[in-house]
Amino acid sequence: MQKKSRPKRRRTLTPRIVKYIAAAVIVLVAIVGSLLPVHQYISCDSTSFVKIASAAETVADKSSSVATAEHDVKDSTLWIVKVLRKNTALTIFITLALGYYIGAIKLGSFSLGSVTGTLLIGVLIGQLGIDVSPQVKSIFFTMFLFAVGYSVGPQFVRGVARDGAPQAIFAVVICALCLLTTYVVVKFAGLDVGYAAGVWAGAQTISASIGLATDAINNSAISNPQEMLNHIPIAYAITYLFGTIGTGMILSYLGPSLIRTDLQKACKDYEAKLSKGAPEEGMKLAWHQLEVRAFEVLDSGDFVGKNIEQVESFHKKERIFIEKVKRGDEVIEPTPDMVINAGDVIAISAPTEVLIALEPHTKEVADKELLSIPMETLNLVITNKAANGKTLLDLSKEKFARGVFLEKITRGATSVDVPILAQTTLHRGDILKLTGSKTHTERIEKELGYADRTSTETDMVWVGIFILLFGLIGAISVDVGGVPITLSVSGGVLIGGLILGWLRSVHPTFGRLPAPTQWFMNSVGLNVFIAIVGISAGPGFVSGIEQEGLGLLTCGLIATAVPMLLAPLIGKYIFKFDPAINLGCCGGARTSTASVAMVGDAAKSNIPMLGYTVPYAVSNTLLTLIGMIIVLIY
Repeated sequence: MQKKSRPKRRRTLTPRIVKYIAAAVIVLVAIVGSLLPVHQYISCDSTSFVKIASAAETVADKSSSVATAEHDVKDSTLWIVKVLRKNTALTIFITLALGYYIGAIKLGSFSLGSVTGTLLIGVLIGQLGIDVSPQVKSIFFTMFLFAVGYSVGPQFVRGVARDGAPQAIFAVVICALCLLTTYVVVKFAGLDVGYAAGVWAGAQTISASIGLATDAINNSAISNPQEMLNHIPIAYAITYLFGTIGTGMILSYLGPSLIRTDLQKACKDYEAKLSKGAPEEGMKLAWHQLEVRAFEVLDSGDFVGKNIEQVESFHKKERIFIEKVKRGDEVIEPTPDMVINAGDVIAISAPTEVLIALEPHTKEVADKELLSIPMETLNLVITNKAANGKTLLDLSKEKFARGVFLEKITRGATSVDVPILAQTTLHRGDILKLTGSKTHTERIEKELGYADRTSTETDMVWVGIFILLFGLIGAISVDVGGVPITLSVSGGVLIGGLILGWLRSVHPTFGRLPAPTQWFMNSVGLNVFIAIVGISAGPGFVSGIEQEGLGLLTCGLIATAVPMLLAPLIGKYIFKFDPAINLGCCGGARTSTASVAMVGDAAKSNIPMLGYTVPYAVSNTLLTLIGMIIVLIY
């Protein structure tokens, strides 16, 4: 009896295996490169070996001073160190690659994030004594600040100018509370201004403030600015971890108890309130009530001799839409004045009950060719002033809303998903994901806003002009009591992005900044800046942690926890927020998307997200600017 041969299992490379291989290759290249003497690649004499031995002895000597260690690093003859020093672009890119990789590693549901990962890698690589031009840091940080302002512009203006005012004021109050708490705790601990700026950035999870704090320190009369700048990333790295985790834990675990509410029940009640007036089939189907069928026009019917516009107005209560006309073997795109003949086959979209009423005038037929109507899915940005503040229920009753399917609503810089409910209010800048035939999507586009179809082109003319113009405005300095007060170039650029982003949402004919470009300017811009900060601070990072580590950690805990413990109570008793959105407002005021996601998990609902967008837009701007303010008042 022969044994059946077992089929061989195919081994495939899973994404996890590929990641491990990539990490192993990077580490291997680094190790091998560091072990290769320079003389194998460039001309040098025999003293190279003496220098290497001398450097090794110095590292082994525990009693050597920090200054001597830094000097030995500077004199290193290791090939990879020399290459990285001469080609700082390579240094930045390896820092970004490893930083993004480490930041993406998850422990349960937690990850460090690309910013913290990049900072830690930058600090490690900074031990090699690599100098990177500060101009590189300035350029990428300018890109980042502009993208931040651009993305939050529409929500910021709406929050300040219209119905989001209570949430916007709440965000201002919480920002002030965060500033007061941080200022008091770092002053009490006796920390210098560099550590204070770092505690602010880490405890409030606002990495962007590091750049404005850096500008403020450089423009101040501080005698040792570089030492202060090196202290910022130390404090940031120590305090950021609890700033991220602590905010989420306080709001999701303690928040419901603080405001004494059953969060799940509160969200269900709020959803029921927003669903008032919704049809039985739900709001998504209310925007897609039409069926498309093919009918042959009967000679005895009333449609013969009438034009398309007259036929579409045939039903007294509901308008029907003729999508296509087939005359003989020819398929014709209908026009309003086109006359219908007997024997024409027409594709009609209308509610089912209306289609049934057409029977005396038409006969339903099967015609796959005629019914093959091309559909499209697009993102429609709300810009029309008349649509601002309208509910979905109101808009679903409009004629222009017929024939389209509403799949998704996103809002704000972080693209928060908004629940599709009858009383959900739309605002300028909201993005509706719609599906329908081109005829219908073009009609609704004319009424509500513009279709943000895929495009890779950035309007660099307006981007460049706004960066220059508002950078110059920010550079203006005014002496108050002998102290120069300035918004700084960085602060001006942030406001310039905010204004252009808002103008784009109102007049979408200029200032385009596609989502991929925004991601690059936002994420890569910030992380290049953070990488250079870490590399520059690397040599003194370890000694800074040894000296101030425990004190910084304590300051960070207090600066994170106190505002977030008080914020839900302020939202409940002073601003009278509904319990369902209260904690979302708190997370937005801390610009912590992760914390609101944790609140949403606890509530088993995305209702808390409705309170997130306006406070996020306001706080993202204010918390960044406070990075400069805390230096000025310290």
